[in-house]
Amino acid sequence: QGQLVESGGGLVQPGGSLRLSCLASESIFTFYYMGWYRQAPGKQRDLVAYIATNGTTNYVDSAKGRFTISRDNAKNTMYQQMNSLSPEGTAVYYCPALDGCGPLASWGTGTQVTVTM
Repeated sequence: QGQLVESGGGLVQPGGSLRLSCLASESIFTFYYMGWYRQAPGKQRDLVAYIATNGTTNYVDSAKGRFTISRDNAKNTMYQQMNSLSPEGTAVYYCPALDGCGPLASWGTGTQVTVTM
């Protein structure tokens, strides 16, 4: 299984911004779609957005217009720019690789995002 390392989380006030990064092994990054998932306290892990190998993107409704997912294939790194964050964005964010059935079994440790006054 390949390696996934999420970073960029932190504490931010409502309305603020954060940029998450996901460094993946080349074997994963080259061939798979990549996604951002988040898991809020006491809730299930949910998809936020994903990006295809050709750069095509897709967002859940709550992320549209506020989040931007991108990938740098030369650096095997994916990003998520998150703007206008609300307390509902408080969660641990993960970046699994995706195949046609959903996320692969390998997950990183995630990066914590906390949105609070």
